[in-house]
Amino acid sequence: MDKKQQILTALREELSRWENMLSDLSEEQIVNRQLPSDLSIKDVIGHLRAWQQVSIARLEAAQHNHEPAYPDWLAGLDPESEEHIEQFNARIHEIYRQQPWSQVHQEWQDGFLRLLELSEAIPEKDLFDTEKYPWLKGYALVDVLQGTHEHHHIDHLEPILAWFHQQKP
Repeated sequence: MDKKQQILTALREELSRWENMLSDLSEEQIVNRQLPSDLSIKDVIGHLRAWQQVSIARLEAAQHNHEPAYPDWLAGLDPESEEHIEQFNARIHEIYRQQPWSQVHQEWQDGFLRLLELSEAIPEKDLFDTEKYPWLKGYALVDVLQGTHEHHHIDHLEPILAWFHQQKP
């Protein structure tokens, strides 16, 4: 299996892990703010959906050979700006806070599938080229995909699963 297919397989498996976890929960468990961060799982999915938009913008830009059209919640700021991360996340929370779970879930799921579809369409050599897309500032598109995987898995799924494990008697 080539490297492109390995990362796409990892992303598909991540989507499946999330869907399996979500299917084991009631809507009440998903929308209640019970996580240690005082967030709900719905809040986390909304957060992941918003950052997914940044990855999709990059993949679409690569496919159409133009600069990324980032989501409005970035307000024109660099998505890699660590100094604005709390501001970004606060905006994201406000966007998804009032939306029903079914809508947040559907947007996240559709976004994940779109990310996979775009990734499939990009030639492997382009995914690994660190110079082809100057707006990636020396990174390759594969870094976007790996970052998406790590953000979903390491930053969010693992802590949620660990928290659930601690809650069991």
